[in-house]
Amino acid sequence: MPLNVQLLQTGRIWKFGDDVNTDLIQPSAAFRLPEDEQHRMAFSSIRPDWIGRVRAGDILIAGANFGVGSGRRIGAFLRACGITGLVAESINGLGLRNCINFALPAIECPGVTSLFEEGETARIDFNLGKVENVTQGTSLVGRPLNDLFKEILLAGGIVEMLIRNGQIEPVPTNAQSQ
Repeated sequence: MPLNVQLLQTGRIWKFGDDVNTDLIQPSAAFRLPEDEQHRMAFSSIRPDWIGRVRAGDILIAGANFGVGSGRRIGAFLRACGITGLVAESINGLGLRNCINFALPAIECPGVTSLFEEGETARIDFNLGKVENVTQGTSLVGRPLNDLFKEILLAGGIVEMLIRNGQIEPVPTNAQSQ
């Protein structure tokens, strides 16, 4: 079932620093839990109380090089936590594609960490790249989503887009059973 992804979002922000790698986002210990419980370990080594405080509709603001590391499904993982968008000073290429492929809007906006204090309210127009601090009445413009990323997000992720376009079957088949 496709996700309802919005390219204009307003939400409370959580602020993270530079070089937040995939191991910090989704620690390896999470893989030992059932899939629907793994998100409860998000950021546990650097923000142990975070998962108990995050709410559906919250937005991440991060420093440089967010999502560096392995190809972990950080987009799906963060969505499971209730996060609906990410804006960072810069996002590692693999991390960015992973967020988009799992229908988590993400853009880069140099200077964004100085625009916010944690807990303030942001309004993000991912289509235009506009990042507003509603609490302080300030804003910046970052890099808007490109057309392909918008298409993937609005379809509910890469798999949903490929199904919709007839490029893959809705239900995977086993080659041996055919």
